[in-house]
Amino acid sequence: MQDLISRLTLEEKAAQMQNLTPAIERLGIPAYNWWNECLHGVGRSWDKVTVFPQAIAMAATFDSEALRRMGSITSTEARAIYNEANRTGKGGIQYKGLTFWTPNINIFRDPRWGRGQETYGEDPYLTGLLGKAIVQGLQGDDSVLLKTSACAKHYAVHSGPEPSRHVFNADVSDYDLWDTYLPAFRDLIVDGKVSAVMGAYNRFRGQPCCASDLLMQEILRSDWEFTGYVTSDCGAIDDFFKNHKTHPDGASAAADAVIHTTDLDCGEIFAYLPEAIERGLISEAVIDESLARLLTIRFRLGMFDSAERDPYATVPYSILEADSHKTHALKMAHESMVLLKNNGLLPLHHNLRRIAVLGPNADSPEVQLGNYNGFPSEVITPLQGIRAKTGAEIVYLRASNYTTPEAGAEEIRKAIEGVDLVIYVGGISPRLEGEEGDAGREKLDGFLGGDRSSIMLPKVQTQVMQQVKQAGIPLVFVSMSGSAVAFPWEAENADAILQAWYGGQAAGTAVADILWGDCNPSGRLPVTFYAGDDQLPDFNDYSMKGRTYRYFEGRPLYPFGYGLSYTTFAYDAPVCTAKTAVTGEPVKIATRVRNTGSAAGDEVVQLYISHPDAPQPKPIRALKGVKRIHLQPGEDQIVEFYLTARDLALVGEDGSVACNPGRISFYVGGSQPVSETDRKQHSTEIRVKGPRRVQAR
Repeated sequence: MQDLISRLTLEEKAAQMQNLTPAIERLGIPAYNWWNECLHGVGRSWDKVTVFPQAIAMAATFDSEALRRMGSITSTEARAIYNEANRTGKGGIQYKGLTFWTPNINIFRDPRWGRGQETYGEDPYLTGLLGKAIVQGLQGDDSVLLKTSACAKHYAVHSGPEPSRHVFNADVSDYDLWDTYLPAFRDLIVDGKVSAVMGAYNRFRGQPCCASDLLMQEILRSDWEFTGYVTSDCGAIDDFFKNHKTHPDGASAAADAVIHTTDLDCGEIFAYLPEAIERGLISEAVIDESLARLLTIRFRLGMFDSAERDPYATVPYSILEADSHKTHALKMAHESMVLLKNNGLLPLHHNLRRIAVLGPNADSPEVQLGNYNGFPSEVITPLQGIRAKTGAEIVYLRASNYTTPEAGAEEIRKAIEGVDLVIYVGGISPRLEGEEGDAGREKLDGFLGGDRSSIMLPKVQTQVMQQVKQAGIPLVFVSMSGSAVAFPWEAENADAILQAWYGGQAAGTAVADILWGDCNPSGRLPVTFYAGDDQLPDFNDYSMKGRTYRYFEGRPLYPFGYGLSYTTFAYDAPVCTAKTAVTGEPVKIATRVRNTGSAAGDEVVQLYISHPDAPQPKPIRALKGVKRIHLQPGEDQIVEFYLTARDLALVGEDGSVACNPGRISFYVGGSQPVSETDRKQHSTEIRVKGPRRVQAR
């Protein structure tokens, strides 16, 4: 490695530290573009690939094994695309490589953030659990060879607003930093062995994230001993001097980023590195260290090996969209959809004669593909799925777009006249919520620059459903969105509500399967569905006070972890291994779960803990265990959770992590406790002695 680096000129070194790296033919270094995406399947390559549900939808499965399998399928398809690109002479072009800037593990702290759909929700534990799973699937099981390279982003304290991300300065308490914003990054870096990290656009406590003393040098490289590569977000180094105004020019920005161990610039500012050396801003030895980390990744991906030595070199292009891949996309769509309300209308019967399907998302293929998406050969919309499921006559009318009407009251009246049922498929769109530049280009009420200025379902959609209700026709509301939407009228008046997210290529099939009972719904909300805008703190305030289920004290429309089924489950009181424990000792919690209904189904068993004797600050409760199980009617299963010292610990005001003396309460159920009876019947507690500091935070 050092011999190779020593043969490079300074200009060549700088070029190899930009995402679009040129070939150096005399040394056998091929051209390569580091930028690639695979948020929910290989993205943007224009090959025909398998597209899974959007990340927030996959989070709603609470199924880490399904995400690991999705990551493995994605890395297999990525290898096929990479091999074909090299075979056809297209290697080195964008979105054909093996370095994927996925997953996005920022905390979805506020439902107005447009990019929240790319995350795994609002909970640090769930985010870390699912993030580690997809990293394992993407990178493979070999400790040296990488199937593909995953990247934990955006490090750190980054979750909107989108329009100000290039100038925003995030500043949070040490408590919130270590309790909310950093745990998932630690999970992926220390435990998950992710091979890359992406720095965020914003500043943190005055310093750009890619040049943060605390984030980059103290925590990432020293405390967590991260040895992989760090890339900037695209254009983030430009922001140092163009927007943040923390640096005078490109040379100083490039030097400071590399000194803080940002190894790769998604951009062209690292072209200033030779000038930075000439001005004495950085030494060539520091540049060599960054370059060594980058080349190590390329070696681990087998880019300098012969085909005979690369176990993935023979993955054929024909494996794209394999039947098993499409089957898994449907499985994840099934598991992701959350039944929020059902007054007994669902599952539907096959004796319906005439059904009206309304709404802007009923037949919009691009919507269900989300963002950062790939392109499958076939996308099944809800309208297509419903038509394939039933022999009933289907009347279709969009009725409106997202915020304005397209049909008058009389046209809607004619469409729903004489129908047995209305299925309204509405919500919002990834063209309205998403990353700055990709979404929010239209100035519409409730949306701003990719973010949302209001979480309310647009009034025009509610007005269409009110007309259905006034006609006395049974109403099913299918909501497609990447974030929590407030729809209090629908929660009160619709007969059934299904949260379908942006469900990927098979979303329409999954919607129909659930509505007609061929699949028992089992998704759970990975975010709180608030009742309205008045329950939200200031978007620009990064304090967690009043945010997410862990700190929100109001009554939400639907809580984190919530989801209904077509069957019922009963829980025995949980049992702990001991009534007392020395702090730092692991604890086992066990319970028996029974399917007491008449249909087979999945139950998502959730373990929450709370610390009634501990001083503030502390979460109201926190998720610390998840198990998805499948039970036939009458079947039961014992579910066990093993909690480590870190699971039992609390973060202090100074960011330290320690097990505290006093009671720890454990609640086990299919959702959060919603009543005092729930808390009593499904809880147990232990008393611990201490305190004892947890060394690895």
